[in-house]
Amino acid sequence: MLNPQWLRTFAAVVSHRSFTRAAEALELTQAAVSQHIQRLEERLGRLLIRRPRQIELTPAGTALLTYWQDIQIADRRLAERLVDTDTHHGEVRLISPGSIGLALHPLLLALQLAHRGLVIRHRFAPDDEALDAVLHNRYELGLVTRKPDDPRIVAARFTEEALELVVPADASVARWQDLQQLGFIDHPDGDAMATRLLSRRFPGEPGLRGIPVHGFSNQISLILEPVALGLGFTVVPHHARRMFPRPEAIRVVEGADAIVDTLWWIHRAEWPLPARAAFVAAHLEQALQHADITATGSARA
Repeated sequence: MLNPQWLRTFAAVVSHRSFTRAAEALELTQAAVSQHIQRLEERLGRLLIRRPRQIELTPAGTALLTYWQDIQIADRRLAERLVDTDTHHGEVRLISPGSIGLALHPLLLALQLAHRGLVIRHRFAPDDEALDAVLHNRYELGLVTRKPDDPRIVAARFTEEALELVVPADASVARWQDLQQLGFIDHPDGDAMATRLLSRRFPGEPGLRGIPVHGFSNQISLILEPVALGLGFTVVPHHARRMFPRPEAIRVVEGADAIVDTLWWIHRAEWPLPARAAFVAAHLEQALQHADITATGSARA
């Protein structure tokens, strides 16, 4: 590695076009300046062509000057990252469940339109994958439905999301037999979600074992399509239903025994959350609350 002091001396000579003025600027003797340049040339070859009242860079000198400028840029970037006060520039990596992800996606796009310096990398994933991604620093910010007990993780409440029994708009569901007749539209979390909700709504019934499966989708945005066509019912989180583009084709069967999950922000405990990630998280909390209030008001209207 080249001596940083030699590099500073070289850059000063190039900037001032003079050994004498470089020595004055650096508060060194002219002999020390000459010695620094000599040491560099012993390593790299001839760097400067010295003429009366003029100094010219050789190709090696030009390459070394570019190298020094790159180091300066890297140093500034490192300082900026360590200080980390810029909330509107840089990459934010967020991993979340698919249901809440559908609701966050348009909010994130709007945020990027307002702050073009932000680059947001958003991935849909279940809890286990999200936790692993945050632990191994592939994503700096995550959302999960189960609060981790890992001491390496900081968890903070984000919002609540209810499970919903969703049926075709014209379906009548009052009894267990009505669900059996409709059939179930399954998805990767379908069995677990439906078991949790239906065991409360219809206690004593055999559960999904007694209901035929009429379809399956692993795409969160497509699960409600067969429901809208009348092919069956499903159980999904609130935001998956709220973001469905044809709400008139489906209906939520309300019940007294609700199941509401808390969604948790997570990030590594050993280092602070970057300012831009904290800014995005705070913005999403406020924007999602406003969107939910607006959606509720529209539904009541």
